[in-house]
Amino acid sequence: MLVRIFGYFASEAAVSLRRGWKVSLVAIVIIAMSLFIGGTFLLLTTNLSGVVENWRSEARIVIYLTGEPIEGGDSRVLEKASEPAWVTAVEEVSAAEARSRFETTFPSVRELFKDWEEEPLPRSLEVAFETEGVGEERLDEWLVSLRSDPSVVMVDDDRDWLRQLEALIAILTGLGAVVGLVLLTAAIFTIASVIRLTAYLYRDEIEVMRLVGATELFIRGPFYFEGAVQGLLGGVLAVAGLYVGYLILNPRASTTFLGNVLVDRFLSPPALVSLILLGTLAGLLGAVLSLRREELGQ
Repeated sequence: MLVRIFGYFASEAAVSLRRGWKVSLVAIVIIAMSLFIGGTFLLLTTNLSGVVENWRSEARIVIYLTGEPIEGGDSRVLEKASEPAWVTAVEEVSAAEARSRFETTFPSVRELFKDWEEEPLPRSLEVAFETEGVGEERLDEWLVSLRSDPSVVMVDDDRDWLRQLEALIAILTGLGAVVGLVLLTAAIFTIASVIRLTAYLYRDEIEVMRLVGATELFIRGPFYFEGAVQGLLGGVLAVAGLYVGYLILNPRASTTFLGNVLVDRFLSPPALVSLILLGTLAGLLGAVLSLRREELGQ
């Protein structure tokens, strides 16, 4: 019995979609655009979050030393850097090694150092550490003691720019949620308008169905089904668009920062299913809202 009812809903919705395919297409495209934009922000923030986690595990504290060694200064700084229990390794980097690393990383500007008589980059200590279970105050006190040492020129803490990246991710997440919600709301009202127009066109048939004793669920069901199908198609279209964009920008097709970092991985299956379900629910909600206000001939 239930299968027959849903079959009836599906057949009536299919007929309605074929008759008004132009207005239905508008509703589908709008909901697809809203989910595509929201999904784009989700894709970017998901990949950025993964990158931040990877970089956090590789975070270092770099202690830049003075150009001319101070007597006992290097050993004192090395002892300070190695002392805390959360420090896992300390690597000494000479000025020549620092220059070699820079030239390897930025080969296009290596000629800048060609005629320099002295090494342009300072000596440094690279400190690997584990922050789990360590309070921020203890870490900050340790960094202050390092920065106050006369043999230290500067202390660069990778956590500083990681915090900035996390703030950027939070802003992108909030912006994506707001933009996606606004567009999704517009899509819901568009679907509501389409369903309301369809119901108006069927008002004579609806009146006949009431005269012969049809229930409200039997009358409204096809309209609900139509709205859900429009939302479903919009969700599928949005996911397809996201996947095409991923194929264009992913590392296999691009060597840019955008390809290698921002779209390194595609959305997970649960996230994709959630986008499609969100579109379906939006379409259903649009139908419910339209028929709640539409008297359907009563």
